[in-house]
Amino acid sequence: MPRYKLTIEYDGTAYVGWQRQEHDMSVQQAIEEALAAFTGETPGIRGAGRTDAGVHATGQVAHVDLSRDWEADKIREATNAHLRQHAVAIVEAERVSEEFDARFSALKRHYLYRIIDRRAPLALERHRAWHVRHRLDAQAMHDAAQCFLGKHDFTTFRASQCQAKSPVKTLDAFSVSRDGDVINLRCSARSFLHNQVRSMVGSLKLVGEGKWSAQDLADALDAADRTACGPVCPPDGLYLTQVDY
Repeated sequence: MPRYKLTIEYDGTAYVGWQRQEHDMSVQQAIEEALAAFTGETPGIRGAGRTDAGVHATGQVAHVDLSRDWEADKIREATNAHLRQHAVAIVEAERVSEEFDARFSALKRHYLYRIIDRRAPLALERHRAWHVRHRLDAQAMHDAAQCFLGKHDFTTFRASQCQAKSPVKTLDAFSVSRDGDVINLRCSARSFLHNQVRSMVGSLKLVGEGKWSAQDLADALDAADRTACGPVCPPDGLYLTQVDY
């Protein structure tokens, strides 16, 4: 069967997350229903990352097997036509080999977390960034975040319901930079634990507020204890931006 790679963008605000669930609409279900509407099949798609409810994507990747050899552009255009009522879009579709797997072939995943630290509430950016009403020290956050780089036991920054076999992950990059009132936190790794990014960002906010030092953050990591984690930040500011193959 022909296999296609889909690059996907979505606003996750109205969805229960990427993965199909029994009672509520997920991003996966929206795409599968759109594919079914024009192909007449009931295809299942596999995504590169299982983003949570409220999390967004500008570069999610999935693959789908179809019985007919469609033109890739036709798949993109026809699927998008059936997604018009959803905040989901197929940015690109391309034919790939049967060996390609959106999840298991991935070499690296890139995430962005956006914080806006200003007094006024968010209007245009509501549900698309974490609103913090006081100024954070982005440089201190960046410096402290470097303790995450390399191979570590990330139990502290792992959700209690995480199903990963091991809490050990290797973080390749973590940067924090300011652009006006926006603080961009970017991190990259082959894979992440459930809630790992939001847990790390929530703890880094404590550093930005001056409540934690860089050493406090490093000590929390070394503790390998979930109770040592700071408050987990909301999903609103998190974006899956790219998957490398």
